[in-house]
Amino acid sequence: MKDFVAQVEHGKEGKDGHPSLGPIFRNFLSKDEFPPTDPAMGTSWEVFRVSVDKYPENRMLGWREIVSGKVGGYLWKTYKEVYNDVINIGSALQAVGAKPGSRVGIYGSNCPQWVVAMQVCNGYSLICVPLYDTLGPSAVDFIIRHAEIDFVFVQDKKVKELLRPDCLSARRLKSAVCFTEFTMEQKDAARLAGIQAYSWNEFMQMGKENPAETYAPQPHDICTIMYTSGTSGEPKGVVLTHENLAYYVRGIDLYMDLFEDKMTVDDVYFSFLPLAHILDRTIEEYFLHKGASIGYYHGDINAISEDLMELKPTLFTGVPRVFDRVHEGILKSVEQLNPRRRMIFNLLYRYKLGWMRSGYSHKWASPLADLLAFRKVKARLGGRIRLMVSGGAPLSAEVEEFMRVTGCAFFIQGYGLTETCGMSTCCYPDDMALVGTVGVPSVYTEIRLEEVPEMGYDPLAVPSRGEICIRGKTVFSGYYKNPELTREVITDGWFHTGDIGEMSPDGILRVIDRKKNIFKLSQGEYVAAEYLENIYNFTPIAEDIWVYGDSFRSMLVAVVVPSEVHTKKWAEINGHFGSFSELCLLNELKDHVLLELQSTAKKNKLRGFEYIKGVILDYQPFDVERDLMTPTMKKKRTHLLKHYQVAIDELYAKLNSKK
Repeated sequence: MKDFVAQVEHGKEGKDGHPSLGPIFRNFLSKDEFPPTDPAMGTSWEVFRVSVDKYPENRMLGWREIVSGKVGGYLWKTYKEVYNDVINIGSALQAVGAKPGSRVGIYGSNCPQWVVAMQVCNGYSLICVPLYDTLGPSAVDFIIRHAEIDFVFVQDKKVKELLRPDCLSARRLKSAVCFTEFTMEQKDAARLAGIQAYSWNEFMQMGKENPAETYAPQPHDICTIMYTSGTSGEPKGVVLTHENLAYYVRGIDLYMDLFEDKMTVDDVYFSFLPLAHILDRTIEEYFLHKGASIGYYHGDINAISEDLMELKPTLFTGVPRVFDRVHEGILKSVEQLNPRRRMIFNLLYRYKLGWMRSGYSHKWASPLADLLAFRKVKARLGGRIRLMVSGGAPLSAEVEEFMRVTGCAFFIQGYGLTETCGMSTCCYPDDMALVGTVGVPSVYTEIRLEEVPEMGYDPLAVPSRGEICIRGKTVFSGYYKNPELTREVITDGWFHTGDIGEMSPDGILRVIDRKKNIFKLSQGEYVAAEYLENIYNFTPIAEDIWVYGDSFRSMLVAVVVPSEVHTKKWAEINGHFGSFSELCLLNELKDHVLLELQSTAKKNKLRGFEYIKGVILDYQPFDVERDLMTPTMKKKRTHLLKHYQVAIDELYAKLNSKK
């Protein structure tokens, strides 16, 4: 085991009602103190500006042109060309009234215009506010109002959502700039709402005619307010400063210096995860720092394989569900091989894995196995991948090991939140001891575990388990307009993540649970279980419901206690006989309950990943006697999972077999 981590403080026993605290761990690069940041790059704007000076002719942003419905090859803009666009668009924003500190929304899929708008905010001391609509049908309306957004950049496909009648906050907007151009009908609708509507080219021309000098921000100025899921259903505005982003970039530099393989100007990143998420945003920040290239998917998430073959990226980042699909696809291909070739594949897999476990790099563990079997996996991602990164939720150890062996590239996963400016821990390439973990603290991060007595987690026990708490240079300054919630989650500089971790004596972290009833699905989307249960309980045939999902699954299932009255009415109409308990065993009733739940989801405008995909029926109510409820009738979720675990596993296996 390599020496990755330094323990800088011992754990402490809890006293006088205070919880026990685990040891404090740092990256070994920070064992004495955090390294200073680069004085030439103290803000996100300076990171970009330095790259423009160093790499003016390098390819920066690429996109696929669509002509007559056909998708063409990648077109590119250089760093200098993008910088000129930033100055023109920024000048136009000044012309329509934007001032330092103004909030600017960006609403749309990843594309060069998104990044130009982001850099405009950086260069003119404006505050970038991504509008991430999958947080909920009313999230855009809430964010515009809550962040007090005056100006918005919007993709043509999102204009309709922005101008819909129930998006009342849009009326406060002064100007809207389309990534392409508005239709005449959309311009009329904007005018009626009191919004000045500009096409991208119109705004660019306005900036050329009204040039304005940049207004560089200071390190402690707000860079972005990034909204994420809230326990009450309302999004939370995470305030990140320019200094947060600058320390993140510096930390990755120091991390990358440890390895023989360096990132160069020839590297290419494939961007398809939402820029409104911290994971993609921070990776793009680092690529811009290195003078490397970013190519965007053409907008169809189901056709990203075509973009990969055209772009041929060197870095691919995905959420666990993406790598689950790659894993499933390869295994299906292997199953279709004749027995002899399938045996050879499995032998080569075990052979290469053995050498990797003994300390060999993936490159040298078995070049023959790569040539004969595994290069086809790399080919699926364009053929030039050097590094794959999984984030957004924990990845299973099985899939991680498989990708490390067969991907013919470095493969790592990490852990972080919007509140920590992304990566707070990271694995190290080619170290198989880290498989199944989220790695060790990043350069500017301290991590400790805190006792959660009500869940039985003690950081001073063996194994050491508790709530993951993070402190450091990349931790956010607070939730926008919510000092009460900020005080609730930050104590003495320690951010309480709500995630439960298990820490090895060496300071290696695993994420094992969630303190609150909010969890992530494998594609990185947050789900608020109690919120959904309250909605689904409006379904007449559902007497009670427990919604279940976890970070290793992409879909939700539920255990439903049907209403006996409604069930017997359904049985009478459909010609079924038997006792209530017997009726609950019928597949036909399960199908009916599932359809009713999905109808409720549709009526309440739930998002696709919030739909229940499978149900288990129990004629017995959740009760105190079976220890499934507290005396105050709150669900004991860990007990419910233990009670229904076998049935849940069988249901997921059945649902996966239908894909």
